[in-house]
Amino acid sequence: MTAATPLIEVRGLKKYFGSGARPVRAVDDVSFAIRPGETLGLVGESGSGKSTIGRTVLRLVERTEGEVLYRGEDIGKFSGERLRKLRSKLQIIFQDPYASLNPKMRIGAILGEALSTHGLHKGAAARDARIAELLETVGLRPEHASRFPHEFSGGQRQRIGVARALAVEPEFIVADEPLSALDVSIQAQVINLLADLRERLSLTMLFISHDLDVVEYLCDRVVVLYLGKVMEVASTAELFARPTHPYTQALLAASPKPDPLQPTQHVALQGDIPSPIAPPSGCVFRTRCPHAIEACALTVPPLVEISPGHHRACLRTDLLAPAAEGRLP
Repeated sequence: MTAATPLIEVRGLKKYFGSGARPVRAVDDVSFAIRPGETLGLVGESGSGKSTIGRTVLRLVERTEGEVLYRGEDIGKFSGERLRKLRSKLQIIFQDPYASLNPKMRIGAILGEALSTHGLHKGAAARDARIAELLETVGLRPEHASRFPHEFSGGQRQRIGVARALAVEPEFIVADEPLSALDVSIQAQVINLLADLRERLSLTMLFISHDLDVVEYLCDRVVVLYLGKVMEVASTAELFARPTHPYTQALLAASPKPDPLQPTQHVALQGDIPSPIAPPSGCVFRTRCPHAIEACALTVPPLVEISPGHHRACLRTDLLAPAAEGRLP
């Protein structure tokens, strides 16, 4: 497998909830690829389908249509022992560290459960040594194995969640908004931990977040979602320096600025995000887009490459004028 070959490839992924004529279109025809060692950021407003994509990629929920390929094979066709072995290669760090750990189990038992399920240790001594190693890897102490989840802070619990994901030595991790339930004062610790582990263990990650500053720091490329559809895809440097889709521009303009005296370019969005039960025709963003034209209601814009590695889904090619370049302050 070369560095250019995707480890994970998503093709035409759809996930609808409910049956009948009006299902909830949580994810609607999404495609992207993640190369080995790459961290891909998935951003968008609440309700855009970010977490659903992460869980569907891991088969924690089943897809409605499309394919998810792991090393070129469709994991939707895996079953039995083959699927169980796949679980050790693909892991998740959940959003809420308070809800994702069993309050009745000690930390050693939580980590040991993953090891036992996948047969990754031989004997109690090897198991305990591996648990101690995992705790030290995420900045905790071996003696913490005897404690219960309620004896830890939120940041420490999230470190335990990271350790649990690492226990089975995965190749790919979905980090599903791992910072959103944490105090701002300890978010930086978890960010630095993930960055360090990514480099040290050569992890491939799908990092789901609404915090654009964290995405800019941690991710190699970014996929921008709106109402279950991809609006723009680019390298992190390119996306933040030259956002070309009106929705991406609005997201960056709404991001808090560290300097209150820095001039800010506001991008006005009208109304609220529509319901995924009845998304707008054509471009799903058109009802809030300041640049929408009549054609936007009639045609679903394809994802078109506008420069090497930079794709966007928008009919307004005139918005790509050089004057629009440069990161929104």
